[in-house]
Amino acid sequence: MSVGDVAGLIAAVAFVLLVGLLAVPLVKLGRVFDEATRSIREVTEHSVPILDEAATTVSSTNDQLVKVDTITTSAAQVSENVSALTGLYAATLGRPLVKVAAFSYGVRQAFAGAARRARGGADGAASGTDR
Repeated sequence: MSVGDVAGLIAAVAFVLLVGLLAVPLVKLGRVFDEATRSIREVTEHSVPILDEAATTVSSTNDQLVKVDTITTSAAQVSENVSALTGLYAATLGRPLVKVAAFSYGVRQAFAGAARRARGGADGAASGTDR
């Protein structure tokens, strides 16, 4: 065995040790990738049912919103009908009631004035007023 053979043998042993030392981190990195793959699979398995449930919830919420929209539309129509009925009532009964109230006020004033004058004839000489 010559010096070159010994140097080659030392270089070969050093290369094997280097490969061995580099293989350990590579094996650990492979385990990390395996664990990451398992984690992603578990997240996917748990996420899909959640997404399905969320889609069902959104669909149910949309159905409820359609019902609320129908109720809101009906309430708006009722409000319009009440407004129209109020306008009709005011036009039909409001003006005549105002006229009746004004007439009754005038009649009361006339009777009050007549009563004052009637008392004024008896009391008018003493008070000196005609009103």
